[in-house]
Amino acid sequence: MGTLHRSGVSRKSNDTARLLITTITGMVLGYFIGVSFPSVSLSKINLPSSLMTSFDVAFNDDPHSSASRSFPENLGSGSTPSTPKIYVPKNPRGAESLPPGIVVSESDFYLRRLWGDPNEDLKRKPKYLVTFTVGFNQKKNIDAAVKKFSEDFQILLFHYDGRTSEWEEFEWSRRAIHVSARKQTKWWYAKRFLHPDVVAAYDYIFIWDEDLGVEHFNAEKYIQLVKKHGLEISQPGLEPNNGLTWQMTKRRGDREVHKDTEEKPGWCSDPHLPPCAAFVEIMAPVFSREAWRCVWHMIQVFF
Repeated sequence: MGTLHRSGVSRKSNDTARLLITTITGMVLGYFIGVSFPSVSLSKINLPSSLMTSFDVAFNDDPHSSASRSFPENLGSGSTPSTPKIYVPKNPRGAESLPPGIVVSESDFYLRRLWGDPNEDLKRKPKYLVTFTVGFNQKKNIDAAVKKFSEDFQILLFHYDGRTSEWEEFEWSRRAIHVSARKQTKWWYAKRFLHPDVVAAYDYIFIWDEDLGVEHFNAEKYIQLVKKHGLEISQPGLEPNNGLTWQMTKRRGDREVHKDTEEKPGWCSDPHLPPCAAFVEIMAPVFSREAWRCVWHMIQVFF
């Protein structure tokens, strides 16, 4: 009896070992067979439509499935989906990841109220921007110049002497924009405060000195002539009796505008180049919106 018992235990042990070896061998063989075949997509197999529908339902009903499975880059840390990535190349630099609907790339100098509907802030939007770089000692000249411009012109004063509050003696000063930085040039202000996207609301930008005589200047008529002749960069003609100016910048009574002239002998190496043609002085230039976008990028930062 004892011999028979030991024989039965040995037979059972051999069966278990045989089953284990067979299982391991089958798994290894199945693995290598599976690796040797290329991956197969269900979409490349012609299956009955009813079967494919059942597959779709099965996948859609899976509570663990989500759109993020098709977009693994959407997964943040762990298993929590992050915000979908946005990249819009036409957005301004630095705003490519923002939805286009909330991007506002341009601005203006329109003064706003601190309450109420923003659409009711402005009774009239200025079409043009006029800037003066000023010191308070030139207040009378600036007052006379500003009064030459209607409500269609937004006034912006750059104060190089830091005296801004004194200008409130003038009624128009309360509607003007005041920027103060001591002992700087007008091109320093222009480079830092007149970025093309900031002044994009204005058709023309005047960048004028503080000591101009404007007795005979008519702003509305000037704008009409600029538009009529398609002038991108221009300036009003100076009084012809002023002997210290170039012939190119002097007012001529025989025509509305001129783009070339004759200078003193030897002054012009080429009659089609400055100062005999295509020449505007920096004292009172007027730029179209498009021209200013180009010129602004050429202004050096050390001005």
